[in-house]
Amino acid sequence: MGKRIFSGRYTTENQDDLVIFIFGMRVNKWFAVHKWLPVFSAMPPMMKELRENRDKLGFLSMETYFGLRTTVMIQYWRSLEDLLSYARNDKHLIAWRDFNRKVGNNPAVGIFHESYQVKKEHYESVYGNMPLHGLSKALPQIPITNTSNGARKRLKTTP
Repeated sequence: MGKRIFSGRYTTENQDDLVIFIFGMRVNKWFAVHKWLPVFSAMPPMMKELRENRDKLGFLSMETYFGLRTTVMIQYWRSLEDLLSYARNDKHLIAWRDFNRKVGNNPAVGIFHESYQVKKEHYESVYGNMPLHGLSKALPQIPITNTSNGARKRLKTTP
């Protein structure tokens, strides 16, 4: 059974600031499995911890995308303080130390991350005929009406 599809057009209630954290890894040398597999394997325990402790950690939701060489995760956090606090968490620190010890500057695998603090007036979303996805997994999803039909209206800007 698949995810429930919400027919029609929806947006999210943007009542709070949030942080968007994008990170991932890139396999640069396929045959160096001993370098990139430990990096890839370090993620599932942290993702499980985040899902099981959302409220305590300030974690809202995430989406994961797998490509041929690159895996990307988009996470939504309640605040920068919550994200930075998690970065100092035991599971993350152990994974980070292991990465630096085992991979360091070896070009077999790359990692990246970007963090964005977003004010509630500066983000909007649209979901058409979709299951809960992205921000709609983190924030209340509401139908788009005449008062929210258009990015300017959802962002509450003037033309």
